Amino acid sequence: MNKHTTSTLVGAMIARLRHCPGVLWRWEARFKGAEFEGGCQFQGRPFISVAPGARLVVGEGVRLYSAVRASPLGCFQPCVLRAMASGARLVLGRGVGLSGAVVCAGVGIEIGEGTILGSGAMVLDNDFHLPEGEWNWASDSTVNARPVKIGRGVFIGARAMVLKGVSIGDRAVVGAGAVVTNDVPAHEVAVGNPARVLMAAK
Repeated sequence: MNKHTTSTLVGAMIARLRHCPGVLWRWEARFKGAEFEGGCQFQGRPFISVAPGARLVVGEGVRLYSAVRASPLGCFQPCVLRAMASGARLVLGRGVGLSGAVVCAGVGIEIGEGTILGSGAMVLDNDFHLPEGEWNWASDSTVNARPVKIGRGVFIGARAMVLKGVSIGDRAVVGAGAVVTNDVPAHEVAVGNPARVLMAAK
């Protein structure tokens, strides 16, 4: 029989309490325009924004870990979910898990069932800014944006970045810190900057 120290028991109790405010964060997300297809789990308060005419769809069983201690690696920032412009569509499939991850859609991002994004990972379908005038920058999430599609059961490692126009097949793996600018076939492993396919995932 396992023996638990006092600190272990206290830690477990605090972990349970961390789930309680999640109800408030779900209400807030719904108030901001997020659509929920079933129960989900919030640990910590994510940043969520849905532009008028945009959609943010959260599938059943989605886990959004934004609290510092919610991930074994720690979350250095909350999850960020943004559907940034009219017509943008951001969809998190059933059972998707995010730990301090950033997902910003100017036109469309779809993340398939059971996919997980490690601490600090980013999925971006746009450049956010474009040159304006001689030296200035304009903010526009739709110019040059291209949709991103991530399949089912994909693992995206900590601090990895998936950039605009990329498609990642089912059960692929993206290594920690990778910068993905090209498609990753199903069941393949991609690593590096820029990411290259290394081997078949098991």
